[in-house]
Amino acid sequence: MVRFQITVDCADPERMARFWAEALHYSLEPAPEGFDDWNAYWRSVGVPEDELGCGFDSIIDPEGHGPRIWFQIVPEPKTIKNRLHFDVNASGGRSVPMSDRRQRIDDEAARLTALGASVIRILETEGLDHYAIAMRDPEGNEFDVA
Repeated sequence: MVRFQITVDCADPERMARFWAEALHYSLEPAPEGFDDWNAYWRSVGVPEDELGCGFDSIIDPEGHGPRIWFQIVPEPKTIKNRLHFDVNASGGRSVPMSDRRQRIDDEAARLTALGASVIRILETEGLDHYAIAMRDPEGNEFDVA
């Protein structure tokens, strides 16, 4: 079995970790056993003081099914469209009537907007069995609610 984590470059790891933990129903990853916080752990393995202070920078699936997501601080800002993005599945799937799916997606987009996301556009085409909302997280990374 291949295991992986998703790494997201960002300016403010804790802000992003808190947003995406709420968005994906994940949990902030606790510091390793025996350490009061992540800075204490990182000090114990030799990370210099000037590289500490990000706070929580990773999230985990509380049920253990999804990948760990790490928010890595980088100095440069986001400048172009993502080549990879998250899809937040809120609709319940195609077995759910379109009116119910649309309402679930709209409700989830409203919840995420309250957490700091913003709407880019509605994704729907007349005659297609598809409805989604393209959004941006607090640092401008694109994602869809479908």
